[in-house]
Amino acid sequence: MSNVAMVALYARVSSEQQSKRGTIDSQIAALKERIQADGAQIVEDMCFVDAGVSGATLVRPQLERLRDAAALGTVDRLYILAPDRLARKYAHQALLMEEFSSCGVQVVFLNHAIGTTPEESLLLQMQGMIAEYERAKIAERHRRGKLHGAKRGTVNVLSGAPYGYRYIRRQLDGTPARYVIELPQAATVKAIFEWVGLERLSLGEVIRRLGEAGTVTASGKPYWDRSVVWGILRNPAYMGRAAFGKTQVCDHQVRVRAQRHSADVPRKPYSAKRADRQQWIEIPVPAIVSEALFEIVQEQLAENRKLARQRRDNAPLRLLQGLTVCGQCRYAYYAKKVSKSAAKGHQRDYAYYRCVGTDAYRFGGERICDNLQVRTDKLDDLVWHQVVELLRHPDRLKDEYERRLDVMERSEKRGFDTGSLEKQRLQLEKSKSRLTTATPTVSSTRSTSSQGCSS
Repeated sequence: MSNVAMVALYARVSSEQQSKRGTIDSQIAALKERIQADGAQIVEDMCFVDAGVSGATLVRPQLERLRDAAALGTVDRLYILAPDRLARKYAHQALLMEEFSSCGVQVVFLNHAIGTTPEESLLLQMQGMIAEYERAKIAERHRRGKLHGAKRGTVNVLSGAPYGYRYIRRQLDGTPARYVIELPQAATVKAIFEWVGLERLSLGEVIRRLGEAGTVTASGKPYWDRSVVWGILRNPAYMGRAAFGKTQVCDHQVRVRAQRHSADVPRKPYSAKRADRQQWIEIPVPAIVSEALFEIVQEQLAENRKLARQRRDNAPLRLLQGLTVCGQCRYAYYAKKVSKSAAKGHQRDYAYYRCVGTDAYRFGGERICDNLQVRTDKLDDLVWHQVVELLRHPDRLKDEYERRLDVMERSEKRGFDTGSLEKQRLQLEKSKSRLTTATPTVSSTRSTSSQGCSS
């Protein structure tokens, strides 16, 4: 029988930048070194790593796996670098620690020993609350400092120089940070504004002209995305007034489906939305276009939005619009009506679901996907009839849910080392032996009581 303790580790960093800089690797290395020093071994399946996930929320993919593993009894000892790696909020720390304790998991923090007396436990709780207070105070100071700097007209409070500018840091002689115009990029910006404001071109036509001219983006890509051009046209910095506070934090907004290349579970427990223009703080920077041209472009964009909204309102609704995803490239499918040239003079009342990856103009003139398009009426009817049929037989839904849940549990159990199964068997044997030992005692007690009553 194996008495080897099942060891796990948990590591986390909050941002993608920290993950790329290797701070997550340094955590894992320190944890594995401590595990070896304690004379234990760890398998890869027991390394739970959340890279680029905020510690302010409990909904984290690897933390969920860890909690499931602890509930199954497959973890004896858990190694974590510090309490704030487990959770940022003290309430979450207390909840997780109590949960792990009830599952029989011993938690080991590398930079802080778990208290064995009530006084040490109280000290750990107080340190957690003080740390949470300090983080909130630092964040508030940082916010107020940036707000004060924006009101003084300091550009270093902005996230970075937009396309067409170069950011110059604050010099040692006291010269403040500033934006400097990059002439080649500035010429491109001015041309984009003139194409939309004076020639009234669409964003698609602007992108085609940029591609024909061989103009690359700030990151060096040979093709431009519509959202990039849209962001340039909406940025007031190009008329000489950069804005601080254009976005504000709000409650997390639920999406119909996860975005491509993004996790199913959001890494941040909040969303950002555009703030009212009256709340912006303007910071003077060198202008690339005139204020009059900028306002003309804003009017043209508003007109384009109005026309697009009218076309969208007049277009028939599709059952699976925004829900279908390409199984090959993972881009979304969208509904596109049959063009006049493809209709060949016939009346076509249906449309096609088409993969975004098959649109060459979106990716510099080359397709990245060759998946076929699907007729909207046939796919909608097929899915709708299947949904109606399932709703008529709710037991089938329940059976399928239980089947998938059972498959997930069995696959999760198979993923752990056999030592965990041996541990569970030993626990069951101990429980069985205690039960069989207690049964004769209960019987003898009852017999003695009966004799006492008869006498």
